[in-house]
Amino acid sequence: MKKLFAAAFLSLLSLTAVAERADSLKQAVVEYDTLDVDEVSGTRILTGNVILTRGTLVLKADRALLKESPEGYMSVTLTANAGRLTTFRQKRDGGPDLWIEGQAERIEYDERSELVRLYSNALVKELENSRMTNQITGPFISYDNRKEIAAVRNDASGQSKVGGGRGTLILSPKRTATGGAQ
Repeated sequence: MKKLFAAAFLSLLSLTAVAERADSLKQAVVEYDTLDVDEVSGTRILTGNVILTRGTLVLKADRALLKESPEGYMSVTLTANAGRLTTFRQKRDGGPDLWIEGQAERIEYDERSELVRLYSNALVKELENSRMTNQITGPFISYDNRKEIAAVRNDASGQSKVGGGRGTLILSPKRTATGGAQ
């Protein structure tokens, strides 16, 4: 039982494997219907079919709040209208066709701390050659890219609560049958 738990936990950590590092140094291109800018606070509010592209990273939402620190670090909060979800897709380091995708009602990303949080109806999956290899769902998912630590909680507040929601972890086998059926 301990080995099964350890394998599941290690697979969860690999689920949010390192995103393409070069993306953080590329320009961000944002498409939107409406934009409001406050240069003093470094805040931009974008609404209407927002699509942010930065290298291989593509974020989509109904609304985005972008903040930029004086040092040039970006933080973004993506939100969806009722009944819709925000999404992201990014290439992962380590191979030519490795991707990570996710969705939630709200996604927050802080570039300085390299922390991503998905709130309400959160789903993150790894893809290899367009095939889903691992997937995790829950009311709340966070991932610290620097520490490579993931947390899934049963409540969208980021806390685990008695009687809260449930998550699902799907792990695809890493090995294949050799020389016959197993």
